Amino acid sequence: MIPPTPRGPASAALLDVLLEAAADPSRLVESVRAAMAATPDLLRDDDLQLTLFALYELQYGGIEGVDDRWEWDPTLLTARALIEERFEAELHAAIPTPALPEASAEAVAQALFDLTSADGGPSLSRFVAKKATDEQLHEFLMQRSIYTLKEADPHSWAIPRLRGRAKAALVEIQSDEYGGGRPGRVHSAIFARTMRGLGLDDRYGTYVDSVSALTLASLNMMSMFGLHRRLRGCIVGHLAAFEMTSSIPSRFYGNGFRRLGYGEDVTWYFDEHVEADAVHEQIAGRDLAGGLVESDPGLLADVMFGAAACLAVDGWAAGEVLDAWTAGRSSLRTPAQEQGQGQAREQEQARASVASLSQEPLPQAPLSQPLPA
Repeated sequence: MIPPTPRGPASAALLDVLLEAAADPSRLVESVRAAMAATPDLLRDDDLQLTLFALYELQYGGIEGVDDRWEWDPTLLTARALIEERFEAELHAAIPTPALPEASAEAVAQALFDLTSADGGPSLSRFVAKKATDEQLHEFLMQRSIYTLKEADPHSWAIPRLRGRAKAALVEIQSDEYGGGRPGRVHSAIFARTMRGLGLDDRYGTYVDSVSALTLASLNMMSMFGLHRRLRGCIVGHLAAFEMTSSIPSRFYGNGFRRLGYGEDVTWYFDEHVEADAVHEQIAGRDLAGGLVESDPGLLADVMFGAAACLAVDGWAAGEVLDAWTAGRSSLRTPAQEQGQGQAREQEQARASVASLSQEPLPQAPLSQPLPA
């Protein structure tokens, strides 16, 4: 990933550690603690969501210019765990776990279909189909690039944590996501082609600076669910809800691009998901989620919570975009044409906040340090 611009003292401390040889990793833990004490809402906190996002990226494709050995550094993992604990608690406080069905595959699938069909609020996909301008379509792809340029990867963490029917179902879904062995049909690659069709940069992380904390929180939640074995029920429920709410919106998205004259090279990504996800939702509901619960009934509440969390957080992020567009504003935190302006100033301010934690010079630090007290 292209290194992002810090959004506050915690993300500045992290990027100092990752990119500056003289940075002290223990300062990151101090900065994270201070940032969490100062924020009333971690889900919408730009600084902490960016910090968590960048920490997770070390588990994926890495960050340009950053030594891969930082992935398992104990001090960085301590900072990540501090944010995760608060993040998970706030998700549970904000999102009720739905009523639990009986622990059978059919009952779980029906409960998930009922849950995902219940939302009748404003629809971003219908807005794109009928009203979105060309500029808004560009913004839409920039927003979606944060997840979709590595589509399916967060859910793949669950594969070695499942067994039997649930594992087979997840592998079947993910095989389609990764193109069935054909690189040109990998869904993230098809989405990159869509971005290029609108003249956008398809390098991962290019538009991180432009998206809000909620957009980052949506992906961070997937990563947290996927990277923790104890949350495997949550990532399964998340994927089930994700697949069950993808097919029809994808048709609307494709129609929106066609309405403004874009051809199959751009709409292919959305058209692919109309058919694929109509099949995936059945597999995800019955064989993946239902199969997991039948084999381990103790995960039922986590499966249902993961589905509800997917709907809630993605709904908040989409609503934020829709509210901006209906008000005549850009949905981007930093409009694309302004990305290069003010980044140096923002980074300087964030680094100054980190430096204020201590007047002592930053010492040289090795890649691994003992856990702080």
